[in-house]
Amino acid sequence: MLTIAINKATFALAVCTLILLPNALAQGGAPGCGAPDVKFEVKTVKQQPAVKPDPGKALLFFIEDDSSFDSHPKPTTRLGVDGRWVGATHGSSYLFTFLDPGVHHLCASWQSLVVLGLGHKTLAAHFTAEPGEVYYFSAKANWLLHDGFTGMTLDPLDSDEGQLLASKLKFSVSKEKK
Repeated sequence: MLTIAINKATFALAVCTLILLPNALAQGGAPGCGAPDVKFEVKTVKQQPAVKPDPGKALLFFIEDDSSFDSHPKPTTRLGVDGRWVGATHGSSYLFTFLDPGVHHLCASWQSLVVLGLGHKTLAAHFTAEPGEVYYFSAKANWLLHDGFTGMTLDPLDSDEGQLLASKLKFSVSKEKK
């Protein structure tokens, strides 16, 4: 019989590596993401700003949907566009940003480690923005008590569905932590 002796410090390091490595790797190369060390402070407000696309620009709404996330705290999700973070949401909330016409690469990434499970914590998508158009993308966080899956999905929404969903949620106001 082979006996392996592992001290507590070595065991703790191994466990931390197994937990943190997938998250660190996921944030490294997704198109659209900003620097992995950028963090945001997020507040949500009930007052929803009235907004229309600026002339010659497109308008992108980013919606964090935590209706299927049965745990606390809720994740804070950063939105990256073309390699820079434009803001973050927390809980079921939304933000918006103006974009120039053309192809844009999006990234949704959980800002902090969500230890439950090993699901997707960074996602990417791309789309082509047209001037004067409004686009909606939803990052849906998932953690259900009965199956334990943790992760999120990033999907474009029909404009009617996006408008309806945003009207029910709080607006996220975020600023980069210094």
